[in-house]
Amino acid sequence: MKRDLRILFMGTPEFAVSSLDAIIRENYNVVGVVTAPDKPAGRGRKISISAVKEYCILKGLNVLQPEKLKHPDFIEDLKALNANLFVVVAFRMLPEIVWSLPEFGAFNLHASLLPQYRGAAPINHAIINGEQLTGVTTFFINNKIDTGSIIFQEKTPILVSDTAGELHDRLMILGSQLVIRTIEAIEGNSYSLTNQAQVIPKGILNEAPKIFKSDCRIDWHQDVKIIHNFIRGLSPYPAAYGDLVIDLNENVQVKFYKVHPVEMLHNNVIGSIETNNRNKLAIWAANGKIVVEELQSPGKRHLKISEFLNGFKLNRDSYFT
Repeated sequence: MKRDLRILFMGTPEFAVSSLDAIIRENYNVVGVVTAPDKPAGRGRKISISAVKEYCILKGLNVLQPEKLKHPDFIEDLKALNANLFVVVAFRMLPEIVWSLPEFGAFNLHASLLPQYRGAAPINHAIINGEQLTGVTTFFINNKIDTGSIIFQEKTPILVSDTAGELHDRLMILGSQLVIRTIEAIEGNSYSLTNQAQVIPKGILNEAPKIFKSDCRIDWHQDVKIIHNFIRGLSPYPAAYGDLVIDLNENVQVKFYKVHPVEMLHNNVIGSIETNNRNKLAIWAANGKIVVEELQSPGKRHLKISEFLNGFKLNRDSYFT
């Protein structure tokens, strides 16, 4: 016998929209959507709304935007919706007073193969660490972040050329499919759970904490493969960067989006450059060079290397730090 589901969805960014759209397309009863409050953004400080709210406006869905998840008014609003299943994708950590409300539980979609890469930035950290396999996990929420019992998982390879943006888009689609599979299983009461403590590996348990700008500076003294993984793991956002010293009077911060490594023995100074000032820019690292294909300097758009060099005439003394 199928359960009569009344779903409350929680999510904020584009990653969550795909799952919400899949739920709507499957004609499930979505009684409400919780997303982040509107906030000023950008240089003009114009009010910005979340990608999930934009979708809800388009579809005429009921939206709640609480500042505080424990506020009594918000809790009463949730109770009034009488939802019996919460679906959470890319949202804040929920307090127990919220996740314990629905009869059939609250489950989360996470963009890693838990228990690996618990935290806010699993896609970025998986690529930075040179992983060759990742996936998505649905699990029931408990009082510790990303530790609840696993419902389902789906795996996907990480290609050597993948950026975080490209992997994000693949996992977004794979995740929306897993959300539907999970809802169907809960609807039919046809699933079994796996305690994460039972599948914790004997080796390293990698975490995926939030990434700040201070974490994004490139260390050119590292192996070129490590630098390559670092750059693609932060591309397109928040983006790895280095400082280009053009001469004594000019220092420019450059963000890197697409590069490829070349391993080779050399005697060049780390951070020094190789360029023809037309369509080639390479930066010397510990065991080879990083050949740059796409980058960005302050106030400029995302540029191919030939476009960048058209605006910056570099000399032999230019280097990256």
